[in-house]
Amino acid sequence: MNRHYSMIIQWSEEDNCYVVFLPDFVGMVNQPCTDGQTYAEAATHGQEVLELLIEYFEGKGIALPKPKLYPENPLQAA
Repeated sequence: MNRHYSMIIQWSEEDNCYVVFLPDFVGMVNQPCTDGQTYAEAATHGQEVLELLIEYFEGKGIALPKPKLYPENPLQAA
């Protein structure tokens, strides 16, 4: 299931874990939306949340947000 949604994974000193933000779903779900003790665990949890959100939105007939796409090479976009 590739919908081109982005995840931002950052270390949180406050939470003492990696937290995951889903920028395409800001205002639709609480942020950060999940976490993990390792970066890989946070990424896995983020993917699971994305899959659940897509399933939920489609099941309820709620329009999914349009993914924010970035230039192919953001370092050359300037």
